[in-house]
Amino acid sequence: MLWLTGIGFLAIGIAIGYFLAGRVNNNPTKIGELEQQLQDLQRSNSRYRDEVSEHFSTTAELVQQMTESYKDVYQHLAGGAQDLCSGEVARKLLPASSEPVFGRIQSDDDDGDGEMQAPKDYAPRQNASQTGALSEDFGLEKVKETDDD
Repeated sequence: MLWLTGIGFLAIGIAIGYFLAGRVNNNPTKIGELEQQLQDLQRSNSRYRDEVSEHFSTTAELVQQMTESYKDVYQHLAGGAQDLCSGEVARKLLPASSEPVFGRIQSDDDDGDGEMQAPKDYAPRQNASQTGALSEDFGLEKVKETDDD
């Protein structure tokens, strides 16, 4: 009787396994469709990345052209103001053309390597004896302690 029960459970297990294997069947057409969909998405993503790259490249060129056009207009206005207006009026309207409006401004701490420096997030010291804004005692007055016993 024990053997019969074991064989019965084995048959039931095989039937359940066959049923589950049929439900999880690796359908070749479904796999092919999924692979095709994956390839389409990869091509679409690649195309999108190329379009974004081209867009920003074109944007950079257009901004450069706009900057050059603005510079030309500014120089035209500055020259006209200097030629057509009195000296004082021209200085009030536009700075003299010797001042670099669009170029680099050389500073004392510039190392002359031709590269622009990032702006500082602090005010530099005017002299070496001055305390910096990041100093622990910046803005605090020194108080002398006296013994008044």
